[in-house]
Amino acid sequence: MINTKDILETINMIRQENLDIRTITMGVSLYDCVSEDEDRLCEKIYDKITRCAENLVKTGCDIEKKYGIPIVNKRVSVTPVSLVGGNISADGYIKIANTLDRAAKTLGINFIGGFSALVHKGMTKGARNLISVIPQALSQTDFVCSSVNVATTKAGINMDAIRLMGDAIKRTAALTADKDSIGCAKLVVFANVPEDNPFMAGAFHGVGEPETVINVGVSGPGVVSSAIRRAGDCNLSELAEIIKKTAFKITRVGQLVASEASEMLGVPFGIVDLSLAPTPAIGDSVAHILEEMGLESCGAHGTTAALAMLNDAVKKGGVMASSHVGGLSGAFIPVSEDAGMIAAVERGALSLEKLEAMTAVCSVGLDMIAIPGDTSQDVICGIIADEISIGVINTKTTAVRVIPAYGKGVGESIDFGGLLGRAPVMEINRYSPAKFVSRGGRIPAPIHSLKN
Repeated sequence: MINTKDILETINMIRQENLDIRTITMGVSLYDCVSEDEDRLCEKIYDKITRCAENLVKTGCDIEKKYGIPIVNKRVSVTPVSLVGGNISADGYIKIANTLDRAAKTLGINFIGGFSALVHKGMTKGARNLISVIPQALSQTDFVCSSVNVATTKAGINMDAIRLMGDAIKRTAALTADKDSIGCAKLVVFANVPEDNPFMAGAFHGVGEPETVINVGVSGPGVVSSAIRRAGDCNLSELAEIIKKTAFKITRVGQLVASEASEMLGVPFGIVDLSLAPTPAIGDSVAHILEEMGLESCGAHGTTAALAMLNDAVKKGGVMASSHVGGLSGAFIPVSEDAGMIAAVERGALSLEKLEAMTAVCSVGLDMIAIPGDTSQDVICGIIADEISIGVINTKTTAVRVIPAYGKGVGESIDFGGLLGRAPVMEINRYSPAKFVSRGGRIPAPIHSLKN
């Protein structure tokens, strides 16, 4: 039976509380595109993507009109390119990146993810070639996103891969310096990467996925924040219950859109990602949720505890609302994409070290953080290693997406506009981890990885 109150509540969430579907992402397998001829490989990749996803944007627009639910992004993720390209040359991988970009432009999508490599236990020749050209690939393309998984709880941490990624981030920042080093916003380093993540820059089509699949990510920080504000001075147990109920309602919207898109496209429904994805818009901030919970500012002592409770309640409520939950599922804390996080950094309440502590209890990790452009490669490697260790030891996904703001220092800012927002350049610890990083090799897997 249709409940009028529920309909009106959903309309209010959309109109006044910034509820939207952040992305419909179609995953496309490229395994059947493999060819020893680089040009033939690129041709097959382009044809496969544009054929499978030709109706993705139209379908998203049709669902928007039918239900009045904004769908902000329509995206595609593909099989990690290093698994498809194999031993082709470094120049061949640049050709693939340009092919992916051309396909994205043909389809009219927002981003395409999967210029990726999985190197948590070691590197193939193809993976090494791909990583070597990430800076050129991201500087020459508009819509291509890249990710590299450098660690898992089962395998440990590949420090050799982290050293390569530190270099890749520095070079990407330099090559896109004229655009505030935006290339680094399309590059993420993972531990325990999920294979069904609909969010960029980390989305790719995992090795255990079907030929094609639809994954959906929902955004609802503004809805949760409003619900907490209406609750008033209730205790934390009651507050957790309110967040759970709100997360359920948000996720049901995602489940509806995912099911509808799956049926219209004739593509299997994969997952709904429960992550609260903020935007730079006022009223759509995870930081503001934490402040509504009772913190004077995000970053104050108590922030990690509040975020842990929020993350847990969102998962408990959301998991009951969808038949398939996956991706990252939790609360994102990207600095540049969250108005409240930006404000907390600017007022001096939120530091890089506090953000790192917060990542132990929430989704992803150190995300969309601007650091001084002259930060050394070794320090960047140390930042990555610290964050990746949190994921490995805690058996969770963590990641690093830092942006060395080329030519800028603490107190200045970079501005990408749109959903990527703007980021104040944050102060970092300048003491060097160079000797530790240069040892290379692998940090062994933790003892609790031996579960067989």
